[in-house]
Amino acid sequence: MSRVPLFPDRRRPLLFAHRGCSSLAPENTMAAFRKARDLGVPGIELDVHICATGELAVVHDDTFARTAGPGAAGAAQPVEELSWQAIRSLDVGSFFDPRFRQERPLRLEEALEEFCPAMYVDIELKTRRIARDPLPDRAAALLKALGPAYAGAVSVSSFNPFCLLAFKRAAPGIPAAAIWSADRELPLPLRRGLGRWIARCDYVKPAHYRVSPFARLVMGAWEQRPLVAWTVDTAELAERLVRQGCAGIITNRPQDMPGILRPPARATGESRA
Repeated sequence: MSRVPLFPDRRRPLLFAHRGCSSLAPENTMAAFRKARDLGVPGIELDVHICATGELAVVHDDTFARTAGPGAAGAAQPVEELSWQAIRSLDVGSFFDPRFRQERPLRLEEALEEFCPAMYVDIELKTRRIARDPLPDRAAALLKALGPAYAGAVSVSSFNPFCLLAFKRAAPGIPAAAIWSADRELPLPLRRGLGRWIARCDYVKPAHYRVSPFARLVMGAWEQRPLVAWTVDTAELAERLVRQGCAGIITNRPQDMPGILRPPARATGESRA
């Protein structure tokens, strides 16, 4: 099976700011994404849910209770039950620091239009459905409408292999990744990365502690699926994973990754091609 290359023209290792630079600004907001860009981070990771009126809202959790506060109107309701108008009214910055109280949720296209294609973006699709899910088709349609320049700078990932499979059927030219961890909320087979076979994905996103020699051999070497590890928040761990062959790192703290942001100078006489 041929695989769609993961940003083949971008410098390795790939570096993604997790939900933006979420250690310095409120996650999944324009402030966090701009902070990553200001730091020179080449990529960002963000999360999307589909809302009741069809927009793709950039938010990690199933509700806004954590980031807007449970007392905010609608914040405790599932994102899928809220209109975009209700979502846009929420303050999703004050939970991090009162200085960010003007931050509002974003639509996916707002983030892509500002940061792509100069930066590459990993879009995590958040859904629990296994059938009749509007999210993958809506995401594929949006990326097609934005055009090839954006499509060449985005990848899509999910814990839900059925969502990924539907997305790949709708947009086969965009690289996609199965995500997994040891979280007991996941069915046991998915905790082992077996969702990659259902999803027919191009690369894989294991939690960093799942990057074992077996995973590197089977998924990386034999299956030719690049590994992108999350969430990696120390330079030591990042550098070890890169030495072990990870193609990319997802981090809350890109400001602590100088060796990845600014690689060592080339040795004298080395080709600069």
